[in-house]
Amino acid sequence: MAIFGKMYERVMSWARHPKATYYLGATSFAESSFFPIPVDVMLAPMTLAKREKAWFYAGVATVTSVAGAVFGYYIGLALFAQVAEPIIAFYHFEDKYAQVSQLFDDYGIWIIFVAGFSPIPYKVFTIAAGVAHMPLLPFILTSLVARGARFYLVSWLVYIGGDKIEEVLQKRVEQIGWGVVILIIIGAIVYKLMT
Repeated sequence: MAIFGKMYERVMSWARHPKATYYLGATSFAESSFFPIPVDVMLAPMTLAKREKAWFYAGVATVTSVAGAVFGYYIGLALFAQVAEPIIAFYHFEDKYAQVSQLFDDYGIWIIFVAGFSPIPYKVFTIAAGVAHMPLLPFILTSLVARGARFYLVSWLVYIGGDKIEEVLQKRVEQIGWGVVILIIIGAIVYKLMT
């Protein structure tokens, strides 16, 4: 069943849309506070579609992600019971939240550097930072470095891989897509067996 080729074409058309930068900013903001879709889903295709704007897109993703992180921080600080707990429950992040809370207890602000590249959704870290009453300015600066490093790395990798990445995706998108699905299923099974 060929579904990933159509998805790839659709994502690339979105990446070339005149308002794509606004969508990237909104996705980046939301992903840091309450939205489940990673920013890379927009950032990588946009960079691939317009490689000359790679650094601009990474900058937009970074700034809006940090703004979203501050929003997530305030959710944790002031609205934990009303907003944060329902978000954590909705995405079934209770275990991840407990894990992140322990990391904050153990490592303090330094865990934000790791959070920029962690498979644990960033919103869990931002909300936990607010709950932990971390100092806001160090939180913002650390988020800026961590998120910037991630987004500039993604843009750089797509920028230097450019034509080769696009060529591979066009030829092998179905195999790659199904391979990722299989890896996710295997990962879910292993996770369930280990917990």
